[in-house]
Amino acid sequence: MAKKQLSVPFTWADARWLFLKLCITLFLVSVLWVLAYRWLDPPATLHMLLKRAEPSPKTQKIDEVQYKFVELEDMSVQLPLAVIAAEDQLFINHNGFDFKAIKQAFQRNMSSKKTVGGSTISQQVAKNVFLWHGRSYLRKAVEMYFTFMIELLWGKERIMEVYLNIAEMGDHTFGVHAASQKYFKTSPKAVTRQQAALLAAILPNPIRYSAAKPSGYTLRRRRNIVRNMNSLGGSTYIKKWLE
Repeated sequence: MAKKQLSVPFTWADARWLFLKLCITLFLVSVLWVLAYRWLDPPATLHMLLKRAEPSPKTQKIDEVQYKFVELEDMSVQLPLAVIAAEDQLFINHNGFDFKAIKQAFQRNMSSKKTVGGSTISQQVAKNVFLWHGRSYLRKAVEMYFTFMIELLWGKERIMEVYLNIAEMGDHTFGVHAASQKYFKTSPKAVTRQQAALLAAILPNPIRYSAAKPSGYTLRRRRNIVRNMNSLGGSTYIKKWLE
């Protein structure tokens, strides 16, 4: 007569232990992922891969994504200055979050159909490198986690370097190397103040706004960015930070 095998019931304690192991595993993987990109250049982002699979809105053809990573020292100092002046003037001093800007964006979004963002450069890097594009409380929470991690493990210079390389700057065009070649026929090192401000001017919507054929709005935005660049202290502001 065969012996009956006793089945052990799956308890809440087992479930909690499995959940704890899952959380620890995800945490360790995320730390290793962030640390790897502290020294290794991202080969691509999820947004780049999705763009690679989409036809160009202008040609309706599947085009290659233009992207080449360059080091911060191989860029004109006007480029980090321009994006700080345009996107995040507290970048050098904050810990990854501008809570005043986040609060203002939340209040405006509650009273308007037009959505505005309050993300810092650090938050944008966290989103673009590690996450997907979209609007949900879950994605925002994970974005805040990765923002904290890159601020802790990368530092400001690496965050800026990655941002300037992965930011979308046109149709299938990512980063300052591809953008400076495409729009100005020059290298990132030779980009002028006006050119850097023009690239920063299209960042809110690089598909709608064009650096090749800038609209009146884009040119006005460029003038404002140049004014902010001068107010910050110009190239001296960036050189002091990088010293």
